[in-house]
Amino acid sequence: MSSVFKKLSVSKHSVDIGLLFAVTICATISTLLIYSIARSGISEIEGVGNSYWITQLVSMGMGVFAAFIISFIDYRKLVKFWPLFAIVSIGFVALTFTSLGYQREGADDQGWIKIFGISMQPSEIMKIAFILTFSYHLSKDEEDMNKPLHMLLLLLHGGIPIGIVGLQGDYGTAIVFAAIFGFMLISAKISWKYLAIAPFAIAGVVAVMWFNFLSQFHKERILILFHPGTDPENIEYQQDLGLAAIKSGGVFGKGLFANSDEYIYVPELHNDFIFAHVGQVFGFIGSLGVLIVLAYICLKVFADSRITRDRLGRFICMGAFGLFFTHCLMNIGMVLKVAPVIGVPLPFLSGGGTAMLSMYVVIGLVLSTYSHRAVTYNVFYDDNDE
Repeated sequence: MSSVFKKLSVSKHSVDIGLLFAVTICATISTLLIYSIARSGISEIEGVGNSYWITQLVSMGMGVFAAFIISFIDYRKLVKFWPLFAIVSIGFVALTFTSLGYQREGADDQGWIKIFGISMQPSEIMKIAFILTFSYHLSKDEEDMNKPLHMLLLLLHGGIPIGIVGLQGDYGTAIVFAAIFGFMLISAKISWKYLAIAPFAIAGVVAVMWFNFLSQFHKERILILFHPGTDPENIEYQQDLGLAAIKSGGVFGKGLFANSDEYIYVPELHNDFIFAHVGQVFGFIGSLGVLIVLAYICLKVFADSRITRDRLGRFICMGAFGLFFTHCLMNIGMVLKVAPVIGVPLPFLSGGGTAMLSMYVVIGLVLSTYSHRAVTYNVFYDDNDE
């Protein structure tokens, strides 16, 4: 081939600009949405002041910087520190069971800590650590993973974070960990025999949870989806308000700076129900646009998993895909009243500095696999074609 084509190669440190740009669009929209809530009459009810959108803006800036820096760090070197990640993340989560832990207003779980006046949700840190440690575990054990003892150790690895956040009462995050675990396992060389058994095992776990761990309140949140309008305690009112807010936006929405009395108040509007505010501010067109960007992020992460240089990179990307996809599915399903209210934020859109920064760190890991997928590879040139 011509020597011209020999020059056409992919740089070792190329950055997936499309992915980074897409998540930053969502983060920017999030900051604008929270700003519109802070300046409206809703803020007096919700308690959302200027500090919320400033926190979101600062977290976005820190997140972009962190993701960009991580993209230059070889993920293969990064995972070698897996014992440190595991110890630190579990240590922070353990603090939620001490006097430092508290239950945030509007939440069902004691999953927050405050250190030096800064509030954080340690389970967000543990998601990053789990993706790294489990990716490393799978990459080292993939050839033997279908042997009973090896599979048992993998199940134990996945069960630890699920069990810990379950003890906190954070069942939404427990489901997210289970989904990350499942997507990563399926992307490995798991035997069809385990896949055939999985539905029965999941059904058994659900039954045990239903009869032994879920409170009556949690059960009613699920049952009301099948019998809407029959709840005497009005547990579904938050979802009804969310649907009303989305419907009120019409086709093009009311705009970011509508009169405060035009917005419909929904509890946790700045956080778990941010998609309801997307609907009333940007309307159907804007909501569809946000969904398209979120779908692009998920699909791009999945696509990046197909071009990594090794299975470790593939597992990291699939863990990230499981994280983003599950969060989007559960949160939007919750707002649209096809899933129970379970307290899972919408990636890069829901308010919360810890969640925003941790999601960017996960994006940074994906960018690292993209940047280091090969030293170079020629698009048209074959090294043997002389």
